[in-house]
Amino acid sequence: MKVVLNFVAALAVAAGAAVAVAQSVDEEIAERIAPVGSTCMQGDECAAAAPAASASSGGTRSGEAVYKASCHTCHATGAAGAPKYGDAGAWGPRIDKGIDTLYTHAINGFNAMPARGLCMDCSDDEVKAAVDYMVEGSK
Repeated sequence: MKVVLNFVAALAVAAGAAVAVAQSVDEEIAERIAPVGSTCMQGDECAAAAPAASASSGGTRSGEAVYKASCHTCHATGAAGAPKYGDAGAWGPRIDKGIDTLYTHAINGFNAMPARGLCMDCSDDEVKAAVDYMVEGSK
């Protein structure tokens, strides 16, 4: 009888160890196949902790900073017909249309220029500041 009880006890210990190993393996597999990141949408709790794009740079960026970060790609080279920064001849007819028209074109896009000049984290005020910077530098 002792032999049978010892055998049953040994089986119980072995079965418990096997379950523990299987759970450990399952946990390791779950960890390896877990997503690397997650998506946090506006309105979710996690979104409240995320800083706003321009706030991470210390607040509203200057027109010059926005120009150097986004606008210069086209306005320094004249790509796609963009008026070059500092070219009074190219900017003159545009300036004559009025600053509000320039703001509207910069924010909403116009001809080959995409909306916001592809500066998707720029506020309207930052886009306007960049327009003002280019206009002042091109008079």
